Amino acid sequence: MRQALKLHPDSRCDAATNIEVEVAHPCPGRLALHYIVTGPIGDLVLPAVSAPMRADELWRHTCFEAFIRATGEGYYEFNFAPSTQWAAYRFTRARRGMRVASEIREPRIEAQRNGASFELKVLLDLPSDAALRLGLSAVIEETSGRISYWALAHPPGKADFHHSDCFALELPAALPP
Repeated sequence: MRQALKLHPDSRCDAATNIEVEVAHPCPGRLALHYIVTGPIGDLVLPAVSAPMRADELWRHTCFEAFIRATGEGYYEFNFAPSTQWAAYRFTRARRGMRVASEIREPRIEAQRNGASFELKVLLDLPSDAALRLGLSAVIEETSGRISYWALAHPPGKADFHHSDCFALELPAALPP
């Protein structure tokens, strides 16, 4: 299913005119995300693709994110950079109890850029087979230095992807193949 991300009302972005995410839960324990950014892509800060590896503070630059909650207040935060660097964190509740989610295996990430779009595909192994609530988001950095914030839904006030309002997509538990 394809979902459109919305630009935060306090943000402005000239380099991305549209961001969509194709979401699939193809089998238990697996999630596929396909982020599609359209607009004058040459005005985006997109680092060169490198070897995939864990890295911190990816959200400071162009980064695609997924917040995933199976049950309760705890959730995972995933960050995926255009370089194919990635991060996974576990929280006990909103912005509390953060730790590196060392139980998460390296996701498969592919990045592709052409003149009118940038696409990032992620195949992620999850630690749960349950129904999921997702918060999908993006931080977009333009060559001008401006940063914009995109999400399925935004709470009132400043951009806060950890807010419960952002967990706006419900996915049923995947059926075995």
